[in-house]
Amino acid sequence: MNNKMKITKQLLACMLALASTTFIVSCTSDDSPSSNATCGDGIQNGDETGVDCGGSSCGPCAANTVLEGDVTTDVTLDATLVYQLTSAYIIKNGASLTIPAGTVIKATGGTAAYIAVAQGGKIYVQGTADKPVVMTSGASVPAPANWGGLVVCGKAPTNVGTTATSEVADLTYGGTDVNDNSGSIRYLRLEYTGANFTPDKEFNGLSLFGVGAGTTVEYVQSFEGSDDGIEFFGGTVNGKYLVSTNSQDDGIDFADGWAGTGENWYIAGAAKAGVEGSNNGDNGNATPVTNATLKNITVVGPVTEGALYYKEGGGNFSVDNFYIAGVDLGVKVKSTDAEAGARIEAGNLVMTNVQFAENATNFVLTDYAGANQDFIEQGIATGAGNKAAAPSWTAGWTRGLSNSGTTSENLAGEVTGNVSLNASVQYKLTSSFVVKDGGSLTIPAGTVIKATGGTAAYIAVAQGGKIFIEGTATNPVIMTSGAANPAPANWGGLVVCGKAPTNVGSVATSEVADLTYGGTISNDNSGSIRYLRLEYTGANFTPEKEFNGLSLFGVGSGTVVEYVQSYEGSDDGIEFFGGTVNGKYLISTNSQDDGIDFADGWAGTGENWYITGAAKAGVEGSNNGDNGNATPITNATLKNITVVGPVTEGALYYKEGGGKFNIDNFYTTGVNLGVKVKSTDAEAAARIEAGDLVITNVEFASPATGFNATDYLGVNQLFYTTGTAIGAGAGAATPTWATGWTIGI
Repeated sequence: MNNKMKITKQLLACMLALASTTFIVSCTSDDSPSSNATCGDGIQNGDETGVDCGGSSCGPCAANTVLEGDVTTDVTLDATLVYQLTSAYIIKNGASLTIPAGTVIKATGGTAAYIAVAQGGKIYVQGTADKPVVMTSGASVPAPANWGGLVVCGKAPTNVGTTATSEVADLTYGGTDVNDNSGSIRYLRLEYTGANFTPDKEFNGLSLFGVGAGTTVEYVQSFEGSDDGIEFFGGTVNGKYLVSTNSQDDGIDFADGWAGTGENWYIAGAAKAGVEGSNNGDNGNATPVTNATLKNITVVGPVTEGALYYKEGGGNFSVDNFYIAGVDLGVKVKSTDAEAGARIEAGNLVMTNVQFAENATNFVLTDYAGANQDFIEQGIATGAGNKAAAPSWTAGWTRGLSNSGTTSENLAGEVTGNVSLNASVQYKLTSSFVVKDGGSLTIPAGTVIKATGGTAAYIAVAQGGKIFIEGTATNPVIMTSGAANPAPANWGGLVVCGKAPTNVGSVATSEVADLTYGGTISNDNSGSIRYLRLEYTGANFTPEKEFNGLSLFGVGSGTVVEYVQSYEGSDDGIEFFGGTVNGKYLISTNSQDDGIDFADGWAGTGENWYITGAAKAGVEGSNNGDNGNATPITNATLKNITVVGPVTEGALYYKEGGGKFNIDNFYTTGVNLGVKVKSTDAEAAARIEAGDLVITNVEFASPATGFNATDYLGVNQLFYTTGTAIGAGAGAATPTWATGWTIGI
């Protein structure tokens, strides 16, 4: 490959070695032509996800995914990688760029980032309806003008000369080759384009300069661009099945002698004109004159400059089956545009089967004052196929339309940089997905992750990694089963490993996910988890070890864990393995083992826990299963706890040395055995005798036999004080803070 491109020879090695891995870590290699390329992460078939470059370690093989410079040979990208467009990327004369279905290119170079095809170069965008090619912003919060766009320059005629310079990218275009071929573009989505090339020149989503009829342009969407969505600057190329959504200038624009057919165009949310058609901005009579045939066009307003703006000499336009909805100004022609007026008088603008629907004032308003006011023939139109509604051919591959559908991506492998998911994408967890030291994973409100990888599918955060789950009460993050008939143990669960103290050693290995945890950093920070629902967890990691819904291994107090529900898990709902993290507003529903469990020297506060349907203990608290006196001793403060039975091992099971527990406002109902302590648990008994178990304001409601039954036979039977409790907020009833984001309660 040419040494100006940032795709190294190592890419081939990585593609072969990692062909079966969905989530690929990409890094700079020592032999890269660039010393400033950065590591990053990619998600297969990605869409709109904000991937920030980062990370300092590279694996055994490294695929450089940075795109910039000149392409002078034939290059094919790899759909399993997400590419970073850091600057101009130009396909030169004699070279080609092939982009297979499902490829994602994220522009991270700001205003300098664009893709361009020079005269004699070729681009082959090979998207499909279910796997479009996506060129988008790499910003964490994407917005119009985040990057340039796609520019193609050909050798077909224009009326600005046979040798012209494109207004963006500074490339030559134009000529005499009507059938010039610049490749083919099919099923392409361009997002957040329109950066300034110079202070007075902005990119469009797709700009076609003198492109010939040998080129295919079909199924292209521009979404949220800051200038025009798609623009033809002369040339003879046809454009079919085009979509412009929320452009901040015109929807689709053509000028400079374009001589082509536009068929099936759907335009919505254009700020100015829906369709703008002109001949030449400097000379309205320049030749060859724009000669446009438009068929099956929909413009959905409002727009400020007409569904069709016929300007700067206009041209020879034949428009048929034109559906216009919610547009006050159907056709705009300036009264001062003499050349455009002359062409209308000569019958060069003909519009048939035009339907003005949902107009605010009248069918058509124009400031053209010429004699020929009959260039529009009204009728019944279907426009791009479905009147104002999204046509069927836009289904699945577009964005922002009613039938755009949900894009799907696979999650598997390792995260070493900073990765953000997107709530508009439905993710499939096909295997383990591990956030490594130095990496971070951000999951915004409303994101759904469906585990399809069975027992091998889980999400884990290693020591030094961070997870940020940003759900809300109305839009939680959901991690669930992807099975047709979900059931407990369909997948693993969520595992977080930190550097806080435990009593199983400063270096321990998690019983699931095989990750190191523990240490001496009490305030270690593994991120934040808010409004998360975990469903159908608990698959076997090994025959003897099952996942919980949420497993917290040595997690520090710098981590936030709030508003989490485990639903229908086959093991414990939530479990703390040492650490110092606090857990607030936690719910366990129908766990097949304990509701919430803590052990191994956990030193934290549990506040507002609502547990119902646990098969064994509501709350299980212990010190250490191998040594009941191991230090640091479990030191738990629990407040506002509800356990709704029946359970078989007590509302509270104090076991394996127990620990120092201070529990207040504890409401239990339907529980025969309020507190369970084994008579053989000498270390637990000693702690009760020493006054280390204190339960105040505990209410045993609706017991079958009595308030409290325990097989602890020690002298101190007064470790609990009964009273009136409200538990997690409403006794046995669902607390108000659980409304909206939970399931099954």
